[in-house]
Amino acid sequence: MEVLKFFGVSNAVDIGTGLLAVVVLAYAIGDYVASKTKALFSMIFVTGAVFLVAFWVGLPTTIFKTTALDPYFGFVMPFILVHMGTLMKVKSLLNEWKTVTVAFLGLVGLSAGLYFIAGPLVGHIMALTAAGPISGGIVATYIVREAADLKGFTELGVFAALLLVVQSFVGVPVASYCLKLEGRCLLNTFRSGGGAVTPAKEAAAIDPEIPAYRLFPATPKGLQTPFILMFKTFLVGYIAVWVGQITGGVVHKLVLALIFGIVFYELGFLEHDIFTKAGCAGYAMFFCLIPVWAGLTGATPQMVRDLAYPTVLCFGVTLVALAITSLILGKVLGYSWAIAMAISTTCLYGFPATYILSNEVSTAITENDEEKKYVLSYILPKMLIGGFTTVTIGSVILAGYLARIIEAAN
Repeated sequence: MEVLKFFGVSNAVDIGTGLLAVVVLAYAIGDYVASKTKALFSMIFVTGAVFLVAFWVGLPTTIFKTTALDPYFGFVMPFILVHMGTLMKVKSLLNEWKTVTVAFLGLVGLSAGLYFIAGPLVGHIMALTAAGPISGGIVATYIVREAADLKGFTELGVFAALLLVVQSFVGVPVASYCLKLEGRCLLNTFRSGGGAVTPAKEAAAIDPEIPAYRLFPATPKGLQTPFILMFKTFLVGYIAVWVGQITGGVVHKLVLALIFGIVFYELGFLEHDIFTKAGCAGYAMFFCLIPVWAGLTGATPQMVRDLAYPTVLCFGVTLVALAITSLILGKVLGYSWAIAMAISTTCLYGFPATYILSNEVSTAITENDEEKKYVLSYILPKMLIGGFTTVTIGSVILAGYLARIIEAAN
């Protein structure tokens, strides 16, 4: 890179170190703007915009190969999925089964809408590619982008990355509006003393540190060191990859990694939120986003302009499909359209936006702590579980299925 050479850096290793600092700078800018705007502009949106403009003004598109980040990501992804499997207990999902149903069927609804409505207009393969990132985020984007790259569909890889970059900007305002509608209804009931709507008992805390079925002895606190915890995670991740290979890839290896993470967590082999306990959650997120930025390296200004129409169309179809699905499911399950729509749109932003939005809306519409606690105790569990269902579980399973269709396309 000419700028680094200008400052006297000449050998390849030192240039790679400098470029790595540039990558982290883009992340830092994204975090800063997200913090200042209270996640209105998400970190992914801002960082993606920074990389996109930087590539256009001269940042080497080989930056991820030079820094060895691109190939390394493929190695660590199964372990990141195992970690994600340790974030939510199955019992929590079962207790909020209505929320899980809305979230899962919302993904089915948006996929159907993209295929049958957007598909004839932009092409069915492009519509299926869109369903990956729109249904959940980083991992789903990686899976469909990998499938597109294998088939030589470079433009589809860029398309998937662009959708991920802008999706929260579409979903957050819609969710905020829906949560305010639901919150005001809850407040009217609360202030009238009617008590028709009370925070569900299912929202009661479930200790995530206690496995559902203790099969493995607990690792003593003194032995829960970073490397021991990482080894256990990596071991389960490799088992998932191995099972995926010997079964001929019937189930995508990353889907298996997520499932194995959940199973070994509930059996007591893996600790809750294991990468955080190992002190490497930040590194996991850093590597998790690399394929998104790598997907933007081939995005020329002309390509971005050409993809503007399918991007707007796919998001428009998605919102209409989610609105219709939420209306139907709300009536069947006894949820209002507003809370069902808010749960469905969690696929567009996920955690921590689900937490931030719930708190911001509860603070904005209430007048005292008692009211805020009442509203928050109802909407927060639904938003958190909805986001986990769509982003962490549903989108990964859906993307694994979509990848097989893309790989089979001519």
